[in-house]
Amino acid sequence: MSLAARLARPEILALEPYAHASWDPALERLHANENPWRYAGDTSAAGLNRYPEPAPRALEARLAALYGVAPEWLVAGRGSDEGIDLLARAFLTPYRDAVLLCPPTFGMYALAARLQGAAVVEAPLRREAGWALDETAVLAALDRGVKLVFLCTPNNPTGNALPRATVLRIAAAAAERALVVADEAYAEFAADASLVAEISRHPNLVVLRTLSKAYALAGARVGAVIAEPALAALLRRVLPPYAMPTPTAETVAAALEPGPLALAREHIATLIAERARLAAALAALPAVRRVWPSEANFLLVEWADAARALAAARRAGFVLRDFSGRPETPAALRITVGTPAQNQRLLEALATP
Repeated sequence: MSLAARLARPEILALEPYAHASWDPALERLHANENPWRYAGDTSAAGLNRYPEPAPRALEARLAALYGVAPEWLVAGRGSDEGIDLLARAFLTPYRDAVLLCPPTFGMYALAARLQGAAVVEAPLRREAGWALDETAVLAALDRGVKLVFLCTPNNPTGNALPRATVLRIAAAAAERALVVADEAYAEFAADASLVAEISRHPNLVVLRTLSKAYALAGARVGAVIAEPALAALLRRVLPPYAMPTPTAETVAAALEPGPLALAREHIATLIAERARLAAALAALPAVRRVWPSEANFLLVEWADAARALAAARRAGFVLRDFSGRPETPAALRITVGTPAQNQRLLEALATP
């Protein structure tokens, strides 16, 4: 029996997947109760009057090539959020299982768990050690019914990457009893290589990726769950048919051509350079108490007066993310790295008394 079968909810293993209409683009479609005419403004190649591919195999093949895996190792979804939700629904038995989080971190992990009726166990990051993982606390928490361990690396909102050796030790300790989910939404901005290559040695390791950040496709809503094939196949049982809209699939196909990919990599390099410039300039401001080191496309910044900094940014036309009311991040604002011109305007606004 595969690890996926041992850890999955029995209801998911017994689930009969939805039987969608057959898919053969070479034939004229009179089998799916679609409208035979396009609407007047439809400029898509496939036609919005037709259902999209039931399972987006062509899109998954492109994403698999981008991330260096075989297509059967990848499940495409609507952003990383859908991957988080799929994992919760497939593996968390309501009122019995739990997820392990390391706050402060991305809020969707706890939301997906609670929507599934699962408990949330926390092993907070160690602020005094630069938001380091508390490995001892994480390992101790595995005995509390934990089925999913979510580790965001680089972490949102703190920006630090988690040491891969620590993540892999946790995966080894959790083998046979829990999945360790490494959310690499910001991996393109980090120095270390992805953990994807480690999945073959750690079958309980799952990696989440997204096109939202580095590839400028947040509005397209495309993410991927990368896992060993049996686990990926299990998640496909939960994924609804026709989940990837036609315009999204066509947009991604174009965005992953060599030209756009080369431009995306240029923009990534610019953002990394601007992150360093912005961090240094912010740290020099008298109103700034601390700029936390970041390997993402944002900075977590602590202020003497966070409300005043927010107001100054708004007057200059910018909205920042306010984390100042949370106990783990007092007086902190999260600032996304923008274009060089945007960053300069923001710095000038924040420097104004």
